[in-house]
Amino acid sequence: QVHLVESGGGLVQAGGSLSLSCAASGLTFSYYAMAWFRQAPGKEREFVGSITRSDFATSYSDSVKGRFTISRNNAKSTVSLLMNSLKPEDTALYYCAAAIGYSGTNDTRQYLHWGQGTQVTVSS
Repeated sequence: QVHLVESGGGLVQAGGSLSLSCAASGLTFSYYAMAWFRQAPGKEREFVGSITRSDFATSYSDSVKGRFTISRNNAKSTVSLLMNSLKPEDTALYYCAAAIGYSGTNDTRQYLHWGQGTQVTVSS
């Protein structure tokens, strides 16, 4: 059974930093592109960024580009999201997701597996 478990969320002041981690089990991690999404109350789930399965190329939404960085460690089956210069509008439940294949898009339907999410709250 596949499990994706996010950790590292919390409360941080605007301008601060936070690092999220997602640990995967029950799948051949290197076969999957990985992504981070987020969902704020009353809003649709939003693509944050993704990383390819092998050469680790990354893609980000315009709202986080230049502030967030995605990385992965295939040997440890983990993917991370480093968030800098956080803003109150970054407040959301953050999810990691796995899509079979080389790269991931911003379409939630591509992703087979999802974690339960970790809450990030940015105070002003």
